[in-house]
Amino acid sequence: MAIKTTLEQLEEVQAAISEVMTSQSLTQQGGTVVRAQLAALEAREEKLLARLRIEQGTGGPAVNIGTMRRE
Repeated sequence: MAIKTTLEQLEEVQAAISEVMTSQSLTQQGGTVVRAQLAALEAREEKLLARLRIEQGTGGPAVNIGTMRRE
């Protein structure tokens, strides 16, 4: 099994959030099935977004690499 990229994982989490928003749980014959906990999915989404920003160079700490000023 191949390791998924951060972007692929993020897309899966966002798809799951969409599913949760449309049909969180299903009850049949006295039993209930819960698809996922929205709070857990949102927390995972935030972590993946942060990691993706770092991987793409659009987030994380700014590092100033340059030459020292001479006077």
